[in-house]
Amino acid sequence: MSDQSPSDTSTSFGYRRVDEGERQGLVNRVFANVAERYDLMNDLMSGGLHRLWKRDLIGALNPPRGQQPFRLLDVAGGTGDISMRYARASGPNATAVLCDISPEMIAVGQRRVEEAGLSGRISLVEGNAETLPFPDKSFDAYTIAFGIRNVTHIDKALAEAFRVLKIGGHFLCLEFSHAQVPILDRIYDFHSFEVIPRLGQAVAGDAESYRYLVESIRKFPDQERFAQMVRDAGFARVSYKNLTGGIAAIHSGWKI
Repeated sequence: MSDQSPSDTSTSFGYRRVDEGERQGLVNRVFANVAERYDLMNDLMSGGLHRLWKRDLIGALNPPRGQQPFRLLDVAGGTGDISMRYARASGPNATAVLCDISPEMIAVGQRRVEEAGLSGRISLVEGNAETLPFPDKSFDAYTIAFGIRNVTHIDKALAEAFRVLKIGGHFLCLEFSHAQVPILDRIYDFHSFEVIPRLGQAVAGDAESYRYLVESIRKFPDQERFAQMVRDAGFARVSYKNLTGGIAAIHSGWKI
């Protein structure tokens, strides 16, 4: 979803309006700037909660622990957290392809995968979620964690997810969402707009990138709206699970 009228070629970049053709380059610059400190900042931004949320995502994926082959596509997989958690939780014939548009994030992910001794089971590919470089019906599952809100055309990314999944394939998206608890949402807003940019400046020397990341969360559709977008892409049995009062949510859909 590009947040624009039919006659308008601009779209949102956080709270700014930018030309649609300019947005992806701006997003790429953000992740080039934060790649080396991305995992540390996730801990500081979420108080470590992102680790629990990712554990829940792998639990929802429920990868096979036996000998059967299983192939995951981890889109916007960045520094490899989801792919490595999946590999450790699954059997020896379960493999993953980590796809990310940022070469800087892929470089960090490649290093981490090699250090973990998982290069034989995880491959990394540079690619755009809107035009995935993979054949139709080539994956058993598709995950995207904290990445889909950075896509310019979310509907195209969802259509690509549907295309590359096999019949019976599972789509899972972990994303920041809209807090459902009145007091919690005010605390969350203060943390997001007052604390996180300052942390970004202090730890990564970059307040602006983290201000965009916070603003992009607020521009992302709420749980019900995004669930409908997943349905519109063709997925069935669509559901979502709120995490930490709705600060994040896991969205699930099946290609049947």
